[in-house]
Amino acid sequence: MKDDRAYQKWVRRQDEETTAGKGTSRDLTRTPLFSVILPVYNTDEKWLRLCIESVLHQTYENWELCIADDHSSDPRVRRMLEEYASKDERIKVVMRAQNGHISAASNSALETSSGEFAVLLDHDDELSHDALYWVAKEINDFPEVRMIYSDEDLIDEAGRRYGPKLKPDFSLDLLYSLNLVTHLSVYKLALVRNIGGFRIGFEGSQDYDLALRVVERISVDQIRHIPRILYHWRAIKGSVAFSADEKPYAHERARAAIREHLKRSGVEAEVEPALYNFHRVRYRLPSPEPRVDVFVFSCENLNATESIVKVRRNTDYRGVEFIPVQADGNIAASLNRSASSGNGELICFVAGGFAPVDLGWLTELAGFAIQSSIGAVGGKLLDRDQTVISSGLFIGLDDVVALAHAGLRRYDAGNMGRNVVSGNFSAVSAMCMMTRREIFETERGFDADVFPNCYFDVDYCLKLGQKHLRVVLTPYVELIRAGNAKVLGRRCPGVETEDFNEKWTRQRLPDRFHNPNLSKKRSIQIDV
Repeated sequence: MKDDRAYQKWVRRQDEETTAGKGTSRDLTRTPLFSVILPVYNTDEKWLRLCIESVLHQTYENWELCIADDHSSDPRVRRMLEEYASKDERIKVVMRAQNGHISAASNSALETSSGEFAVLLDHDDELSHDALYWVAKEINDFPEVRMIYSDEDLIDEAGRRYGPKLKPDFSLDLLYSLNLVTHLSVYKLALVRNIGGFRIGFEGSQDYDLALRVVERISVDQIRHIPRILYHWRAIKGSVAFSADEKPYAHERARAAIREHLKRSGVEAEVEPALYNFHRVRYRLPSPEPRVDVFVFSCENLNATESIVKVRRNTDYRGVEFIPVQADGNIAASLNRSASSGNGELICFVAGGFAPVDLGWLTELAGFAIQSSIGAVGGKLLDRDQTVISSGLFIGLDDVVALAHAGLRRYDAGNMGRNVVSGNFSAVSAMCMMTRREIFETERGFDADVFPNCYFDVDYCLKLGQKHLRVVLTPYVELIRAGNAKVLGRRCPGVETEDFNEKWTRQRLPDRFHNPNLSKKRSIQIDV
């Protein structure tokens, strides 16, 4: 979907999948009532009609549309809402006596709702015709779900759809970088009421704040992602969909919401603006800083001791020891032996021939690594021309391991901005990986017997994932290839690939951090 024609073709194919007679309440065992929450204020008649009609034309019938007009000064809005309310008894309208902005209006709509789940809708956007059906189906398939979100795209004034946001399954660290949930978002209504609905003071990012407060109350298993585009975000002047600069106050309110969430969660961190109006969380280190052992490993014609020089020169972390590892033969075993000889609280592996771009790279990695819910963290690997070698690893693409964002330029956003923000992946490469010693020793290091030279880092990360420890990629750590460092080109032995597929690929597909709508044709073998 690199060009508009390809996307339009894909849109038509997806729309055709729901044929006449399918996608209705009759297809489901459980038919929950959805309360569609719609705050309205001086909306252009054209967009408001399209918005309401997108609910009326749902293939799933068990819904109520709860509209709160936030004291619109345009009299046409009242007339229009009264017209629709008279046409369909499922439409409830409350006219607020004074303007209170979107949080207050949304809460007024919530007060009229009687459904099992709340569905959030903005007054100039549209639902896909089968949106509520797919949400209901997800609830049927996963009865314990408390929060659901879907993929989305933009729609312009001419009705042309573009700019798809193809999301991964729930990624907490990506949520800290951008509003992963946004649209379509669905919540158990009792849960929304229990946390107090939308908060005054977070207007512009009230839905972001809501999502953060909800995830504090539920488990990851109760959050579901539907990899279908069920929501069309109207890109018109005045909307953030049109330009991120349209509502600059919304970005700082989003960062305020993240700060408060982290504080409630007992995490000490700063939240700062980042590239493209995204967000960056900087975790505070204790004093004194945790000790770090950095194992710089080299293979074949590279000398590990010489490789350390460039790494040490580009590091300002104080409590660190650099240890060379000449990892010829069995790379995983070499790293295990070296790691067992150290005593640092944190263990960091770096491939020889790579040099950190920024002096603070170890501080950044350590901030993530000391978090009790994080098992491993990695950085972005750059080639000499500053194109991306890897910024995270996916599994199951062509039945092997693929490098995320390979070939993109250093600051290309990529899908969902994931090339330039912190987020979760199934694995990160040992070419730049930090983990806590206690975890590494508990797992008995890398599995050098089964994966001596390939996949040992991926295997380690996947085992962490099984224990509900997050694996994070931070793009604020960049290592650039120098000299003759060999990164790609050596094929993994067939036996290791077969063993990896047998152990992981067949039971872990699809990779939950890789949207199934994205291409699976490209795969690159991992080579340290």
